[in-house]
Amino acid sequence: MTLDFIGKISNIELIAVGTAIRELPRLRRAYGAGRWRKLKGIATIHLPDGRIGKVEIHWYESHGIGKKEVKIKRFID
Repeated sequence: MTLDFIGKISNIELIAVGTAIRELPRLRRAYGAGRWRKLKGIATIHLPDGRIGKVEIHWYESHGIGKKEVKIKRFID
């Protein structure tokens, strides 16, 4: 499932960096070496049923590789 974002992600917070990320070996195998960070933020998205909702999302990010594995963690509305 791909997420259709409306606007920008707000309230971005750093959760973990480098070896503090439990999934680090898997991320490096799948996407390559880099300075991996796990982040969270609030976004407004189009839901699959056509509604628009505000959600908390988590994702992994590395410089030069980009944002990977964006997940909806909870609905705010």
